[in-house]
Amino acid sequence: MEIFLLVLLAYLLGSIPSALWIGKIFYNTDVRTKGSGNLGATNTFRVLGKTAGLVVTILDILKGTAATLIPMFIDTNIHPLVFGLIAVVGHMYPVFAKFKGGKAVATSGGILLGYQWPLFLVAVAVLLIALKFTKMVSLSSMILATVAVIYAVIYGINTGDYPFMAVILVLAAFIFYRHRANIARIRAGTEPKIKW
Repeated sequence: MEIFLLVLLAYLLGSIPSALWIGKIFYNTDVRTKGSGNLGATNTFRVLGKTAGLVVTILDILKGTAATLIPMFIDTNIHPLVFGLIAVVGHMYPVFAKFKGGKAVATSGGILLGYQWPLFLVAVAVLLIALKFTKMVSLSSMILATVAVIYAVIYGINTGDYPFMAVILVLAAFIFYRHRANIARIRAGTEPKIKW
């Protein structure tokens, strides 16, 4: 029963629809009806502006971090990465937003922040560099996922941290899956680009 409640807690943390609530409470706007319609930071930046986008990014990151840190506050034998992974599932399929959520990038980053914060900083740097050159958030996110997989495989084999390697592989799969439409637009040359 305790395990079920902890898993539920992680899912509910991930399910908090930051973009939806910030948009409705402070901007009287449902971001699901504008832009890409996605409940993620990128669409929030596009629809509500930089301040809202930054707030949503931070909140979405912290959902993954909070879930990953559950074992620090509640005694359990479950690996902390499992809770982080469940939070990402909640972010993608939130019960508070009819199971239509974001694309898993920020909340996945939150797992890194909670589990291995130096890697989180590297991930942010990789994302920003990729964004500088590609000007596409979607492509940059997938580049980041690829780099994370390479790192996780090397790190996992060298240290024996196979749970970390496995979770990163799953998260990368989530990110690529959630960007299916973006991949099609990238191939067609119609994917939106950001302006610096």
